[in-house]
Amino acid sequence: MPAVEEAEINKYLSKYKNVAATRKDVVDVVTTYRSLTYDLQRFVFNDGSSKDLFTLQGTIPVVYKNNTYFIPICIWLMDTHPQNAPMCFVKPTPTMQIKVSMYVDHNGKVYLPYLHDWQPHRSDLLSLIQVMIVTFGDHPPVYSKPKEQVAAPYPTNSYMPQPGGQGASNSYLPYPNAAGGGGGNFPPYPTGGTFTPFHSTGAATGGGGSTGFPPYMNYPQPGGYPGNAGYNPSANANANSTGTITEEHIKASLISAVEDKLRRRIQEKVNQYQAEIETLNRTKQELVEGSAKIDSIVIRLEREQGELQKNISVLRDKEEELKKSLETLENAEAIDPDEAVTTTAPLYKQLLNAYADEAATEDAIYYLGEGLRGSVIDLETFLKHVRTLSRKQFILRATMQKCRQKAGLAG
Repeated sequence: MPAVEEAEINKYLSKYKNVAATRKDVVDVVTTYRSLTYDLQRFVFNDGSSKDLFTLQGTIPVVYKNNTYFIPICIWLMDTHPQNAPMCFVKPTPTMQIKVSMYVDHNGKVYLPYLHDWQPHRSDLLSLIQVMIVTFGDHPPVYSKPKEQVAAPYPTNSYMPQPGGQGASNSYLPYPNAAGGGGGNFPPYPTGGTFTPFHSTGAATGGGGSTGFPPYMNYPQPGGYPGNAGYNPSANANANSTGTITEEHIKASLISAVEDKLRRRIQEKVNQYQAEIETLNRTKQELVEGSAKIDSIVIRLEREQGELQKNISVLRDKEEELKKSLETLENAEAIDPDEAVTTTAPLYKQLLNAYADEAATEDAIYYLGEGLRGSVIDLETFLKHVRTLSRKQFILRATMQKCRQKAGLAG
């Protein structure tokens, strides 16, 4: 998109609360649908208040029975976009008339589930327009006026800028004319005041002649078409008296209305069942995952139970050994400390005695030092006894080393 257009969009959105998100929405739409133009215009609400709002105007391509029409629309963005859903209107030209349905009211306001379930930062304008294209393909929002009504004044709804007023420069982009003539910015519509059946080839049979495009449902009285509460079969007598609508036409219209109603109900049922199937599939997936987790937990518990049984068995064996040892000690005679340690060979006995004497000598030297420090003995006496004990300690340590070597013990 040129920098000039981006600057103009930023200028129009300067007072919006979420400029970045709104600008992205608008740029995506005008880039994809070049037939839509933008402007900043004043919108008058039902309570009489007004506000300058960003608007997108132009046409969107709608495929109706294998033929493409360009339906004029007008989209108003609230200044809190995308927190609040936009307001959408069908903006008929002087040669068109609004076809009231469950999706479009007599003022041209559009009602869609996508608008009703609008979700901030998840719903967007591009998806909204695509939903409108699909919906209008099944339920055309406009049909051509009879010849005598073509010169009627332009509708004066508050949401539609009037010709010559503010926003008049936002004219629609030209589109190729259909075969058979017709000028203007939109594909030509049949102008006859009669209902004109059409075939899949797009050629009209009777009425206003062939235009190359299938006509919109056109009846002498707007709103009196099959599928709406305004349809009155008793009007058939007056219609036959003028020769404009025959019983075959009414029969074909009724069949078409019944087909539309059945198609809509079937689609609702299909959507309902698909949603239920998706819910059941998700529940199944959750149950399968839960079953796998439970199986792994059971396996781990069984493994831990086996280890626990082994540990219990070992502890019971140890408990039995301790009981036997306690019984033996209780029944045994008193132990003499001097005879508690015995040796198996004379060499080991010599090593044990030398170790005991060396430990006693070490203690004697220590207490001699304590006596000297406490002035219990004098220095001369201390040195005399220390020399004697040290000589004895040296001999004992040498004896222990020889015994360990003879016995093959580690040095």
